[in-house]
Order: sequence, then structure tokens, then C-alpha cells
Amino acid sequence: MTTVTKYFPTLESVKEAQLKLKKVVYQTPLAENFNLSEKYDASIFLKREDLQVVRSYKIRGAYNHISSLPADILDNGVVCASAGNHAQGVALSCQKLKVKGIIFMPSPTPKQKVQQVKMFGKEYVQIVLTGDTFDDAYQAAMQRKEEINAAFVHPFDDEKVIEGQATIGLEILDDADQEIDYLFLPIGGGGLSSGVSAMFKALSPKTKIIGVEPKGAPAMKQSIAEGNVVTLDSIDPFVDGAAVRQVGDRNFQLCKENLDEIALVDEGKVCTTLINMYNENGIVLEPAGALSVAALENYVTEIKGKNVVCILSGSNNDITRTEEIRERSLLSEGLKHYFLVKFPQRAGSLKEFLVEVLGPEDDIVHFEYSKRTSREKGPAVVGVELKKKEDFNPLLERMKQRNFFGEYLNENADLFVYLV
Repeated sequence: MTTVTKYFPTLESVKEAQLKLKKVVYQTPLAENFNLSEKYDASIFLKREDLQVVRSYKIRGAYNHISSLPADILDNGVVCASAGNHAQGVALSCQKLKVKGIIFMPSPTPKQKVQQVKMFGKEYVQIVLTGDTFDDAYQAAMQRKEEINAAFVHPFDDEKVIEGQATIGLEILDDADQEIDYLFLPIGGGGLSSGVSAMFKALSPKTKIIGVEPKGAPAMKQSIAEGNVVTLDSIDPFVDGAAVRQVGDRNFQLCKENLDEIALVDEGKVCTTLINMYNENGIVLEPAGALSVAALENYVTEIKGKNVVCILSGSNNDITRTEEIRERSLLSEGLKHYFLVKFPQRAGSLKEFLVEVLGPEDDIVHFEYSKRTSREKGPAVVGVELKKKEDFNPLLERMKQRNFFGEYLNENADLFVYLV
């Protein structure tokens, strides 16, 4: 692990960042959400960074970093690597400051995200698509940095970036009319969580600060548990704005010192939260932006009657992911199930399954069958969507009683991915 001098953002440095950002970023609303407040019998306030100028908080750290660089460094431009929100923040910063920037993005980055970076950066930004992953883009960016002696704008492990993100904490505390009992912070690499938690520990020490990570990428939680920065062998990349294999050194130090605990949220629960936030509140979020709200269900008893703030970190969602989001939500909520069904090779067996096995509100949403042999039973992959998760066990029992049951695919990860 790289040794980093212990660092703590001062109130003075964060206020200096706030002054720099004043004409560039929105002071996003801190608004009570009445649906969530009623659901949890608490006062739930949302810090709406999803409404930020680049639809995420990333502009704060990127602009504070670049605007702090000396002129001789800026003459050579800046370089960054990103597949999402950080790229947009750097692009807009370059355009505002009239600095040349080169942004490396993985080749599979969706065209919509590439277009957004072009729109924000205009003629000041060059986009290089390279490699298959962020790590590939990062290595290419570091190589270019050395070749042209440019400054590298790290997405989270940088003091000026942390101080820029920390301005969110000052805004929350300035806008709050009452003491904040709980603060829920999404964690990716740790730029937002380290900066904001530092401000709260200094200015609102009674607030309980809870970091939130996706269950499939618990890099900060595992690092704190082991006492040093660890690199995860593998991650679930679904919550792309927060799914990192390794957090920053500075970010680790600050989060270890300032977070009271870290909650892990299942990716399926994130999907359910995304859908509910849109259907019930008209709020469009990206997966990372929903982490803080998704974690509330883990604290139902604890937050009752309390003042709670959740940071919505961004809204750069890709509409092409809608079906995947709905699918993962239904699977997580126990409402969608896939089976290998063994149909007797005789006339009327499908009708028997539909009439005698399925419940009156059960809906077949996937059916894949091919009669390849004359065996006594022919397998089919069948997906069933339920109205209530309590209908699952009765359905399973009816399948077994009538000898249709072959295998439950939801619990067989390898077969599930192959067949469905």
C-alpha cells in the first residue's frame, strides 16, 4: 500500500473551494421527501445532487482540482480516465477554465455518455476510447500524462477533489433548520464520503454518519475491516458509479476515522429503489444515486422519529438499462422465478400446467421449449412473475405434487446465466 501523509480537509480549505465553485455549480436543494418520511415515520431530507449541472456532484471536485493548478501546469493540459460522471465533471471544468483536457474512456462506454462528455467539454476536450475496462483507460491516461507532462485529475484520491466534494456537507449544514441525527452517504472510491463526513465530524459531531456501498463491491467496508486498503478480486459492476475494486488511500483514512458504520445494499434492492423513486416521486436516479435511500430499510427502527439526510449523488442513468433494472428488482423482491420444468410428453400437459399448477394471478413471462427427443419428459425453461412473494411456496408445492418440477434456477447462478 502506498504511504500517504495523513490528511484532513480544513474548514478553511473547504470554504475556499466553495468560493471557487460559487459561479460554476448549483447549490442543490435539501428538501424533505414526504413519501419517505411517512414510510419510515421520520423526517427524511434529500440532498439533490442529481439536479447538479452535470447531473452529479463530480463537477465540484473536478473544478476545484483543475482551478487550483498553477498556470505552467495548465499550459500542458489535464488528463483523466473515467467511464461516467467524473469525465463529465472534468469536461465542463475544462470548458469553463479554457483548459485543454484529454479524457480516456473504455471502448464499450455507451454512446450517450460519450456524447455528454463532448457536449460539456466542447472544443477543449479530446476523448480517447481505449481498452475494454476502466483499468485499461486508466493505464492509457497515465501513459499520456507522462508523455505530455500533463496533470492527472484523479476521480477521488486527491486533496482538492475531496475538498470540492466536501462543499456538499457545508451546504447541507447551512440549509438544515434542525439538528441532523443521521446522514447516509454513498461510497464509491470515497471522494464524496470522505469529504462530507469530515465536515460533519467537525461541525455536527452528534450526527451518526453511515456510508453505503453496493453489496457486490464492498471495497471500503472490507478495507476498514482489515485496517488497510485492499483490492477486491472481483466486483459486481452494476452500480457503476460506486463499484470500485480499490478505494483511495486518503479516502480510506478519512472514512475509517469519520464514518460510524458502513451498510451494504443488495443490487436488486437498489433497482427496487430506483423504480420506486421514479414511480412515487418522479425522481430519476442512477444506481449509485439510489444507494443512500436504499439503505434506509436497514435502519427502520433506528431512524424512527429522527431527522435523516440522504445524498442523491447522481442521475446519469442509461434508459437502455430499464429492463435489466426491472428484472433485478423483481428477482430481489421474490416476485420473479425461473424453473426448469419437466413436461410429460403427452397431449394436454401444457394445459394442465397452466390450469392446475399456476395460480390465478401468476404470469408466465418466459417460456423456452424444444422437443429434441422422444423421452418421457421434455424440459422447458419457464419464468413466472408473481403478484405476491408469498405465492412462491404454494406454486413450488403444486409443481412437485404434479411432477412438473425439475430445478429452481434462481439459486443456480451458473445455470441461470446460461439459460436465461
